[in-house]
Amino acid sequence: MRNVFLRTTAAAGLVLVLAACGGEPTESAAGGGAASGDTIKVGLLHSLSGTMAISEVTVRDAELLAIEEINAAGGVLGKKLEPVVEDGASDWPTFAEKANKLISQDKVATVFGGWTSASRKAMLPVFERHKALLWYPVQYEGLESSPYIFYTGATTNQQIIPGLDYLKEQGKTKIFLVGSDYVFPRTANKIIKAYAAANGMTVLGEEYTPLGHTEYSTLTNKVVQAKPDAVFNTLNGDSNVAFFKQLKSAGVTAESMPVLSVSVAEEEVTGIGVDNIVGHPVAWNYYQTTENAANSKFVAAFKAKYGAAKVTSDPMEAGYNAVYLWAEAAKKAGTVEVEAVKKASGGIALERPEGLVTIDGETQHMYKTARIGIIQPDGLIKEVWNSGEPIKPDPYLKSYPWAGSLAS
Repeated sequence: MRNVFLRTTAAAGLVLVLAACGGEPTESAAGGGAASGDTIKVGLLHSLSGTMAISEVTVRDAELLAIEEINAAGGVLGKKLEPVVEDGASDWPTFAEKANKLISQDKVATVFGGWTSASRKAMLPVFERHKALLWYPVQYEGLESSPYIFYTGATTNQQIIPGLDYLKEQGKTKIFLVGSDYVFPRTANKIIKAYAAANGMTVLGEEYTPLGHTEYSTLTNKVVQAKPDAVFNTLNGDSNVAFFKQLKSAGVTAESMPVLSVSVAEEEVTGIGVDNIVGHPVAWNYYQTTENAANSKFVAAFKAKYGAAKVTSDPMEAGYNAVYLWAEAAKKAGTVEVEAVKKASGGIALERPEGLVTIDGETQHMYKTARIGIIQPDGLIKEVWNSGEPIKPDPYLKSYPWAGSLAS
């Protein structure tokens, strides 16, 4: 029956979540039962199975580390955090169903979760209906805000546009767009095409494949025949493994045709195989190699908990940050009640592994530093450029004249 929860039109990125996921729309006292006894329940909702597990399991792990650290330091408002973990199973209706369960049955104070924009779009009406809080940890396509979502990953002007600026500065003016067939890549590519038209760049092709797709020989042939200067890659999940392997088999190297990715971090490099992706650029806000004291502590703690061979990455760091940011807002508010936490959150600034992160109270996005990196032979990412300071979030690209029609 769960398919009644969601209907998705991938090309348009339209999502309708029906009231069947919890009966008639209601206003719940979100967080009201979460802080009973000596604990505060918080929800963790990620894909622990399916095509997105390659990326999302490690975000869950980082959030659990943050909870463990906060509890060791005394908890929140004198109470320990109790994680309630659910599996979104790389299935958007399941994300809506599990979000409803965490809010309505488990009575969590807040939820940390999601990866794909399809999962976020599926959960958004659930959180808005219940007036509950979701902390979403992954970069996304922008053109969205919700009073019940905090976006701790990058929005467009903190990742995609810096990535395009980098390609332009490198003289890469002919680009080919490759993405998974859902809302994030399609919306991101609308933005990329608008940027290209205003900045003397040419888009030679635009191709999409379903999430979990593994046969890329036809697509790689199209890319090779188009002869772009660079590829802008918005594939997600384990499709990247097949894509980069088959691209290498077609004779493409980072030197001959760099592929700039915005959803491939250290964790995905491990799955792809470094030999298949070495030398290619990525755009993020954090790398394991980011140099500061907070990151040294974070990397050491993560490896101590999960194994010396484990790597850290941008989305997991943003998930880790989300737990700390929510905890700080709850402490400032003196309660885990949703509206009080929201009111207290604006302007909260913490030194995190990526550097200074500040909550923009107007948009509930973060000020973040943009970083371009190159994948190294050891599988880590070497930063080759950064924005110098945190960038104010601009999810609707209001400060870019060429983006005027995108939000309509």
